[in-house]
Parts: sequence; C-alpha cells; structure tokens
Amino acid sequence: MASGARLFEQTDPATTALLTVECQRGVVGPDAALPELAEAARASGALGRVARLVGAAHEAGVQVLHAVAERRPDGRGANRNARLFAAAERLPVQQLAGTTAVRIADPVPVSDDDLIVRRMHGLSPIAGTDVDPLLRNLGCRTLVIAGVSANVAIPNAVFDAVNLGYTAVVPADAIAGVPADYTAAMVRHTLALVATVTTTGDLLSCWRRPGRPEGPAHLVSPV
Repeated sequence: MASGARLFEQTDPATTALLTVECQRGVVGPDAALPELAEAARASGALGRVARLVGAAHEAGVQVLHAVAERRPDGRGANRNARLFAAAERLPVQQLAGTTAVRIADPVPVSDDDLIVRRMHGLSPIAGTDVDPLLRNLGCRTLVIAGVSANVAIPNAVFDAVNLGYTAVVPADAIAGVPADYTAAMVRHTLALVATVTTTGDLLSCWRRPGRPEGPAHLVSPV
C-alpha cells in the first residue's frame, strides 16, 4: 500500500481528479439491478468510503467526476456482443436514461462543480466517453478511481487511465465486487502492477494535510 510522501505528491489537488464509477442507485442503491453487488458495496463499507472521499475531494479542491452507465429504453446503440450485456437486458431494474436508477446513490454527495459523465455503450467509464478530454482540459495528471465493480468497470478504468498516460490511484477499500474475496485478489495480483494502491484513510490524510489549500464546493442534492 502506498502512503506518505509519494502518495502526497501524486495526489496534489491541483492535478488530481477523483472518478466514482457506477455509484448510481440502480447499481448500488437499495433497489439495485444486482443486489449481491449492491450488498457487497454497502456491507464492505466501500460505498461509505467513496462518499468520504468525495466529501474530502470537495473540501480540498480535487475535481470529482461521476461515471454513470445508462441505456435508452429501446437499447439503441448499446452493446450486444458479450454475455454480460445480454444478462443486463433481462434484469428487472434497467439503467434507463432519465430515471432514478442513474442518479448518484446515497450517501455520495454531489457538488455543483462535479462532472457527470454518462456512457451508453461498452464496459469502460473512460474509453469512448468524455473523461479523458475533460481531465486534460483540467490539467489533471492523476486519477483516483473508486466504486464498482472490481469485476469489470474498475479494472477497465485503471487500464484505460494508465494507457492514456495518467497515474492511476486505487483506494482498495473503496471498491467492491463479487465475490468479496475476488476484489482483494484482483487488486493484489492485477491492479497493484499498474496503479498506486492505497487506502481511503491515507488519501484523506493527504488531502487534509496542513499546508494544502482548501477549495470549498457548493453541495446540492444527488442527481
């Protein structure tokens, strides 16, 4: 686990962004499409830690982006080239654009300054979305990635971030997948090879460390 001076330098608020991945009501909320994943995110404390990271990012002036997966009611433009997509079409809860399922889930706070990035296809929160140009326009060099799932979207985001030249930072206790023991194994044997793996507590310490300027944000209700 990375901590101390190296992590402090990597996560300078001026050049760092926090990306929450699929922390939406239809994925991790009480009426989620995948109850087992939602339970893992909540029971492990990962969703609560995502909320703490977002709150600390707001206070420290770290740019926050929320990656949301959604689809049209008619499914136009959505992928159908993998078993995962076929299974998703049969779920009782659909991530339909404009519905409560694609709103950011409690207790994750949302600020007026946050950017909501929506995707209607694929597996990655970054590839084929606006995340990369937004980060470049903001001058970001480090991307902190948290949320779900450790099975698919999180590793996709980490690999894409690294391939695009960003330093990827993963707070291992702020991501979740199923089964629970898979998450730890994936972090240890895969993500640790390409990303800086840390904890929520160490990130909070970096962003709240004396001497760093604060950047207060105006909070609004989750959208």
